[in-house]
Amino acid sequence: MNHFEHYDDVMCGIGALGEHIPGTIKGFFNLHHAALEDGALTKSEKELIALAIAIAVRCGGCITCHVKDALAAGATPEQIYETIGVAILMGGGPAAVYGNEARKAVEEFVGAAV
Repeated sequence: MNHFEHYDDVMCGIGALGEHIPGTIKGFFNLHHAALEDGALTKSEKELIALAIAIAVRCGGCITCHVKDALAAGATPEQIYETIGVAILMGGGPAAVYGNEARKAVEEFVGAAV
């Protein structure tokens, strides 16, 4: 599955889950939007933080979504690669494996000019 399909799968899956637990999913998305709003940190910087955490905790769907959203918020591939490096510092070998997934997502999304 490519990262575009993975992104759609994650988002559709969360939407389907919302049919069973609508309050929880609505609350999650409210939190998501509020936490990522521009403030002392820009949305782009917050997406990079979220990406580093996603890599360190090994959440493939989160990696795909936060790479796509970081790029959309104006992060550069170079900023994402440095973020991957910080995640590897904090998460070790497993983070290197998941960091490579983030690299693949960057290449795919940038190649498609998302």
